[in-house]
Amino acid sequence: MTADAASAPAALDDEAVLLVGHGSRREKSNEQVRDLAADLENRLGVPVDAGFLELAEPSIADAVDALAPTVGRITVVQLSLFAASHVKNDVPLAVQQARSTHEDVTIHSGAHLGVHPAIVDLLDDRAAAVEAEMGVDREVDDVAVVLCARGSSDPDANADAHKLARLLYEGRAFSGVDTAFIGVTEPRLSDALHGVAKRRPDAVVVLPYMLGDGVLTQRVRDRTAEFDDEYPYVDALAGDPLGTDPRLLDVLGDRWQAARTDSVEMSCDTCKYKVELDGYEEDVGGARAMLRALNHQAAHEDREDVDDDPHVHDAPEKRVSVCTNQTCAADGAPAVLERLRQAARDSDQCDVRITRSSCLGRCGEGPMVTVSPDGVWYGDVDADDAERIVSDHLDRDRIVSELVDQTL
Repeated sequence: MTADAASAPAALDDEAVLLVGHGSRREKSNEQVRDLAADLENRLGVPVDAGFLELAEPSIADAVDALAPTVGRITVVQLSLFAASHVKNDVPLAVQQARSTHEDVTIHSGAHLGVHPAIVDLLDDRAAAVEAEMGVDREVDDVAVVLCARGSSDPDANADAHKLARLLYEGRAFSGVDTAFIGVTEPRLSDALHGVAKRRPDAVVVLPYMLGDGVLTQRVRDRTAEFDDEYPYVDALAGDPLGTDPRLLDVLGDRWQAARTDSVEMSCDTCKYKVELDGYEEDVGGARAMLRALNHQAAHEDREDVDDDPHVHDAPEKRVSVCTNQTCAADGAPAVLERLRQAARDSDQCDVRITRSSCLGRCGEGPMVTVSPDGVWYGDVDADDAERIVSDHLDRDRIVSELVDQTL
């Protein structure tokens, strides 16, 4: 789809877009998301608000609550670079919960930024800016590039980083474009740089493949500076993150158009939640993906500021989710939810957050109650069972075995 097509005004006057960013403790990074939302609103001609998965406000739920009274359709566009667990689990869970809360609003869910020609061009320009600062020319000098992504436990996301690096290499005069990660998986940036040094290029350009100028981007700069000091015969310098470059609007416009026409394409052939990949066999299954999303959602409640680690939180010990979708609600889920909350308030032992959930995929076997991170799902729960779940499981870590539907 062309940028012009993606820029066309919406056909409906009552449509809004929710641009979902990850969220950061550094407010500068959150402001970049809000700036992109404002620019995207100008590009698309429909209202665009910003929401965040974690670490910043408003949350996805709060952002949808604010938009829902004024529009009939909301299209969620994700400001995520690759399709890892946030894209596959956490945002879809939040969207599904929003749908159950606002049944009179149509909510479309869009894809991540992914691999896109506009991003390849943007990275090429970021590399050129570093070359200019270093005083080198790829057409004359031996210039190597290392594209450094965050790193994920999802092989699909890591594979896309390698694909993006290859596309940046094709047709350009770099001596090579290597892929590295700042955490979680390998090769780590330091190891990749040492490998590049063995080829003795004139210069090494390190491109942080991140959106904001936050903690991880600074780590990329620090590792690059350390390498530059260690290898005096190779000049190395790190570039800037993607930021709010207007070319991102081309990508977001395409993702918006695909979402609002229900033509989102996601990779299923290499998704660890759908097929058995070597080393990831235990991740297969929709229920497991749902549990991970619930656990992750719980892990980002009640957090404390931590300067040097963007993912450390002071969360409740347990999180309880009660399915309040149509079938479970008809079977008494609201009463179960209220009794659980009351019993938890009366207890002086349990540290728990009790929330509603959208459909857990066990219709007809509910009300369903999940306890995370224990991986215990209770089925056919009634209001009288609530106090036992609190007093036995939440207070004393004794599973109420006769109510167990499944464990993960």
